[in-house]
Amino acid sequence: MRTARPTALLVATLLAAGCATEPPHATQPLNATEPPHASEQPNGAGTAPTTTAHPATTPPTTAPSATAVPAPMGTTGAFSPTDIAWLQLTVAMAERVLPVLDLVPARTTDPAWRHLAGPVGATLRADLDQARRFLGDSGAPTTNPHEGHDMPGMVTAEELTALRSASGQPFLRLLAEHLRAHLTQSVRVASAERANGVHPATTALAAAVVRDGTANLARLDRLAPPSKSAAPA
Repeated sequence: MRTARPTALLVATLLAAGCATEPPHATQPLNATEPPHASEQPNGAGTAPTTTAHPATTPPTTAPSATAVPAPMGTTGAFSPTDIAWLQLTVAMAERVLPVLDLVPARTTDPAWRHLAGPVGATLRADLDQARRFLGDSGAPTTNPHEGHDMPGMVTAEELTALRSASGQPFLRLLAEHLRAHLTQSVRVASAERANGVHPATTALAAAVVRDGTANLARLDRLAPPSKSAAPA
């Protein structure tokens, strides 16, 4: 059973979820006032450094920040815990909804639904590939921290089983329900990442998810208007 969570709490969870992610240990920067190693001393190799090499007034070296993970060579910016948490959630949500969209060609011949499910699925796959690549760049664990979690916007195993056994209008009703929940939640958490993330390419991906998700929600609403009695996702 899915555990319902208030939207504000879920967004707060997203923004704090990466706090347990430890950034890789950065190489301690060389203090500008520290003399070179004895074996590298100019004009007198092998001469031990004098006791005056470390004056008492030398300012302490600033420790690297624990709130951002340095990006690898060739990338721009650093990944914050918020970036990583959002990328992990994006991967988990996409992996849950894509099997639903894959059912559409075999469950309906309605061209309107096919024309909706096809492009939405292609966009989600592209976003999924990019999110996985960014996670690899960030150095975050490759395991899915949301494995087995039934969070808002995620299709559960029981719901997928029900979809696989449905056809006709019952299938389309369930499809609309789950796709709307996914798109709505995706836009919400992507909006939080866009506003609070720091890695430029990741926040750009979040902005694209908001843009595409909002457009696809409008298309879905025209095809299957939401029930006024339906509970918010």
